[in-house]
Amino acid sequence: MNSEEIIKIEQDSSIAILTFNRPKVLNAFNNEMMEKTIQKVNALNNDDTIHAILVRGEGRAFSPGFDLKAAAERKMNNANDWEKQLKLQFDFIMQFWHSPKPTIAAVHGYCLAGAFELALACDITIAAKTTKFGEPEVRFGTGIVAMLLPWITGPKQAKEILLTGEDQLSSEDALRMGIINKIVSDELVFSEAQKIAKKISQASPRAVFFTKRAINSSYESMGFNQALTNSLNLDVILNAAPDPVKEEFSKIRKEQGLQAAIAWRDKRFK
Repeated sequence: MNSEEIIKIEQDSSIAILTFNRPKVLNAFNNEMMEKTIQKVNALNNDDTIHAILVRGEGRAFSPGFDLKAAAERKMNNANDWEKQLKLQFDFIMQFWHSPKPTIAAVHGYCLAGAFELALACDITIAAKTTKFGEPEVRFGTGIVAMLLPWITGPKQAKEILLTGEDQLSSEDALRMGIINKIVSDELVFSEAQKIAKKISQASPRAVFFTKRAINSSYESMGFNQALTNSLNLDVILNAAPDPVKEEFSKIRKEQGLQAAIAWRDKRFK
């Protein structure tokens, strides 16, 4: 699969449909996919014929997040390497928040870690009933790239999810916490997201642009951008420093493979 196929862009009237297309690895985000997505979204942002962007994943899942196999092969020698890598991941997520176009995520299967943060960054999220959400990062010694969850739900709920590394959050619980907008049956998740995108695209593009800008500005006035930058800086420090859990996870991943490392991680929480 070449880089052009990793991200598919289709246009349905004034709606752009962006599809993550690495189904064999459940659409795990590697650097090539992130860089290509940033390029594609930038182009859509500058296209006046596009009034909304719908994001989905090909195959069995939206995405389990960042590609851990690719991460194992990456040479990270110092804090500068971590800063560059995490900044790419942060920009990849936050482009959906900052896009001048409304962004709608249609999620199914797994929506975890970086993918969970990406769904939070989208303006609207429609979920299939069987979707599993969560942020398992603390379970293998790493941190949150885009600390959006406390802004979307309350601090008590955010701390429970993030400090336990919860990765089996149901659609029902996600809806209760305000993490998603609506639950539909698995086969209807894309069509429901498409309906909402069409309603948005039929409104005044100028009015939609300024309304989204006004909502985002409300968060910015409360220190949203600075808080996320501070959190990203802490994540660089966390990842650049030695951590016994992260080192053991990496050792098992290197010697026995990713599935064995994940099994070791999950066994400790059963």
